[in-house]
Amino acid sequence: MAAGKRPAAGHGTDQEPEISCCKRRRVRIGSTAAFEFDDTPCLGEGSFGAVLKARHRVTGKTVAIKVLRSHGDLATANKEIQDEAGFLEACTPNPYVVGSHGLFRDPETYKLCLAMDYVGPNLHAFLSERPPLPEAIVKAYMWQLLTGANKMHSHRILHRDIKPHNILVGEGGKILKFCDLGLAMSLKTARKPYEFAGTMPYMAPEMLLGRPDYDAGVDVWSLGCVMAEMLTGRMLFKADKKDDRAAQLSAIFRVLGFPDESTWPDFVAAEVPRVFFSAQAQQHNTNTLGNLFPRETLSQDGFQVLKGLLECNPAKRLTTAAALQLPWFAPKLHTDDVIEPLPPIRRNVVRIKIVPAGTLKKKNVLRIKFTPPATPKKKNLRRIKVIPPATPGTKKNLLQRIKVIPPATPQMKNVLRIPLAMWNKAM
Repeated sequence: MAAGKRPAAGHGTDQEPEISCCKRRRVRIGSTAAFEFDDTPCLGEGSFGAVLKARHRVTGKTVAIKVLRSHGDLATANKEIQDEAGFLEACTPNPYVVGSHGLFRDPETYKLCLAMDYVGPNLHAFLSERPPLPEAIVKAYMWQLLTGANKMHSHRILHRDIKPHNILVGEGGKILKFCDLGLAMSLKTARKPYEFAGTMPYMAPEMLLGRPDYDAGVDVWSLGCVMAEMLTGRMLFKADKKDDRAAQLSAIFRVLGFPDESTWPDFVAAEVPRVFFSAQAQQHNTNTLGNLFPRETLSQDGFQVLKGLLECNPAKRLTTAAALQLPWFAPKLHTDDVIEPLPPIRRNVVRIKIVPAGTLKKKNVLRIKFTPPATPKKKNLRRIKVIPPATPGTKKNLLQRIKVIPPATPQMKNVLRIPLAMWNKAM
């Protein structure tokens, strides 16, 4: 779950509010009665509310409408949803950020809703249906994401919650677009200390440490996590404990090594618990990122980009503009470069996971039992019974006797029986 403020909704007045994040100007708010909502399941759902598919009654255009949950006061809810609409408007034109159609109010509940372009599934669902993506497609996707983030950062806007769930895949896999700017922030208007925000497995180390003056580097780190996930099909920094900052930092240091004075002086000077510092320094003192991405998976130029995005020290981390200038992206790419066929969708595939002995829990586990071939039944077989000799002191024969038991005769249920005398008489 994302940390930080999420949009909320409530009942209140009909007063038209203002966009307050980037441009202070009044906006026209329409009515949701202009849309016909689709009966299909919602496109996305979370603590903020849900995103529903709808069609404009007049134009016939399909859109995605973000509907807020009814918690919190109306003033707070209005400000948050308007801020998100303002961020989307400020990012325009940006082909790699979902387009906005403005704010709409439900005439019955007075909830504010945000209408956006309908693009397609999110990247998380897209990846879950396919094997890891080849490097050529990942390169084209990363060029789009870095270009879109660079345009946002040029307007001094930070997304702060970049992850596969908040990236949409459109045009049959040809284009990616950022969505859900509910945690976005403007560096022009925000006041320090900046709040803690984002989703932990994709959070930069400085955010996890509570640094009050982070910058666009937090988005760059998240893009590095997304890149790794596209290449491997799984989350790169998965902590042992959910929603635990120390556990998340430990997951990062297991892969990238523990920082020291030469790699990140500010970290050493930060107020990190001494026990955590000494234990981590002893266990994770080497960078193993290269072992996870061999040449067969990622070329040297591609690894240069990934390593630069996942630099623990924000002062040494690549910017989006610098990353786009690296050799991996030369010559310049564009949307049409995603021409390599995508991996086929995996449907009804049984996945087998091999785990060390003793670690698999028996609860909800499919167990396979191997049984030997069935032995032939002994029905109607001639049986031999060995009778042991009689015990001494008895008058019975002391020799071992063998008794032959004839095969069992078939049962004669429901058979008409006629006395032999009657049968002979009838003959």
